[in-house]
Amino acid sequence: MSVKVTLSPSGNQFQCDSEDTILEGAQKEGFILPFGCRSGACGSCKGKVLDGSVDRGDYQSSALTDDEVAQGYALLCCAKPTSDVTVEIRQVNGLKDIQVKKLPCRVESIEKPNHDVAILKLKLPAQEKFEFLAGQYIDFLLKDGKKRSFSMANAPHEAGMIELHIRNYPGGSFSQYVFNELKEKTILRFEGPLGTFFLREESDKPIIFMAGATGFAPIKGIIESARHKGIDRPMVLYWGVRTKADLYYYDLAQSWVNDRFKFIPVLSEPLPEDQWQGRTGLVHEAILADYPDLSGYQVYACGAPIMVESGYKAFTQTRALPEDEFYSDPFTPSVDNKATS
Repeated sequence: MSVKVTLSPSGNQFQCDSEDTILEGAQKEGFILPFGCRSGACGSCKGKVLDGSVDRGDYQSSALTDDEVAQGYALLCCAKPTSDVTVEIRQVNGLKDIQVKKLPCRVESIEKPNHDVAILKLKLPAQEKFEFLAGQYIDFLLKDGKKRSFSMANAPHEAGMIELHIRNYPGGSFSQYVFNELKEKTILRFEGPLGTFFLREESDKPIIFMAGATGFAPIKGIIESARHKGIDRPMVLYWGVRTKADLYYYDLAQSWVNDRFKFIPVLSEPLPEDQWQGRTGLVHEAILADYPDLSGYQVYACGAPIMVESGYKAFTQTRALPEDEFYSDPFTPSVDNKATS
C-alpha cells in the first residue's frame, strides 16, 4: 500500500510505500531532503508533521526529544507514513546530478598527526568517475554487513582520491582496525557520496564555520573547494578541541587566513604545557561572544551532536540566525551503527 506525501512549503507530492520511510520514499521519487546518519541519531532530517499520521520508528532521544514529538516533529529517516501526510521540511537543491555509487578503493597512505586521529588517503579506480560535493560523506561497506560513515575532507577538484579523518574512538571496532591493523594497499569498498552538508553557493551571506574535533574534516573540504572556485564571501572558522595537540591541522588552517578569512581555535581543556594564550571554553559560546546578531549570516556546523544542538538553539533563539541558514552534520559515533569521522 502507498500513501501520498506532501512536502511543505514547496507543495511537491509523491507516493510513498508504507514500508518505506519518508526519506526513502522521497529519494525514490527524486526529491532530496536533508539527511545525515539515516539511523535516527543525528537529527538532520527532522521535519514537522502538519497533517496525517506517521509511525516514528526507532530513534535516539538526543536527536528527537519528547517535547519535539509533542509538537509534531519526526525524523524522516525513521518515520513511516500511516496515512496521507503533509510534512514541513526544506528540500535540498544541488544534488540532482550527483550519482551514488558502490566502489572499491585502495589505501594509499595512513598518517597519524596526533595520538587519536588518522588521516587516510584512498585511491579510486582510474576508470570510474566519482563526483561529490565538498562536505559529503561515504559509507564503508564492511564484510559483516555493517556500515561506517566518514566525511570526505578533500575538495572535489582533487580527482581520483578521497581523504578521511578518522578519530580513534574507544570501543569503536572500525577505528581500532584503522589504528592497529589497516595497512597501505588494502582494498576497501564504499558507497557514496551521501549527505546534504555542503556549501549553498547561491547565497552571498558571510559564513561562520563551527567545527568540533574531526568535524574539521568536511569543513576543510568545503573551504578548500570555495578557495578553488574563487568564492570570496567573508568566512570565519571556529575550531573547538580539548587541547592544543588536537588541532592536528593548525598550520593548514592558519595558512588560509587573509582579509576575507579568519581562523579562531578554541580549547576547552588546555594543558599547562600548551601555554595557550588563545580562546578557551566551548566553541559555540565563543561565537556567541563575538556575534550579537547573526541574522545576516549562514552557519555550517560539524561535530558532536551536543555541540551542534547547543549552537543551533543558541544562535536561532538568542542571535536571530534564521533556522534555514543553519546547516549541520552531527557526528554520531557508535560501535554498533554509525561511526562518523
